[in-house]
Amino acid sequence: MKAMEKMYLYTRFERFWHWAQAALISVLALTGFELHGSFTLFGFERAHDIHEFCAWSWVVLWAFIVFWIITTGEWRQYVPTTRKVIEVARYYAIGIFRGEAHPVPKTTRAKHNPLQRLTYLSLAALLLPVQMGSGLLYMFFNDWPALGLTGVLSLDGLAFVHTALAFALVAFIVIHVYMTTTGHSVWAHITAMFTGWEEVEDADAVQEWERKTERF
Repeated sequence: MKAMEKMYLYTRFERFWHWAQAALISVLALTGFELHGSFTLFGFERAHDIHEFCAWSWVVLWAFIVFWIITTGEWRQYVPTTRKVIEVARYYAIGIFRGEAHPVPKTTRAKHNPLQRLTYLSLAALLLPVQMGSGLLYMFFNDWPALGLTGVLSLDGLAFVHTALAFALVAFIVIHVYMTTTGHSVWAHITAMFTGWEEVEDADAVQEWERKTERF
């Protein structure tokens, strides 16, 4: 077995917004489901206040994330590609249980494999904006007449969309947490998101894939 080598992949701000967003989504889901009457933890009024505070905090954080991604050029990490997407899908379905090497090594130019790119782009471009937008429309329901939205939008329909997307986000987090355990050790990927340093086993394979990603 080759000795592990470390590669610095995740900057401080990248790690900060990753964990901050995960925490905000978790608290929003927890308080949101309490507001729906699924259980009682904080109490309705306190749950409402926490939910609203976290919602605005998420909007502000998201604005900084988008600004950072655009200005640093990190948007290239999310450009969709079908290169090796079948190989990656096969790896997660079969190869990972056979101890095979990941077909797409992580590099500073390509931190995300093809499936991750498609997933993260769908989240960033569709699911998260709709979730935030539906939440804000729900929050400003009393202002619908002044905004000319009465009769255009349905509160029940909006609540359904917001709740359905909340379930989708919870499902994503569960799957995401599971996927973090699929590195060369259970804690490898999680540790990398704390330290910024990712351990790689085959540095030559990483360098070769780095050269192949120059067209991304």
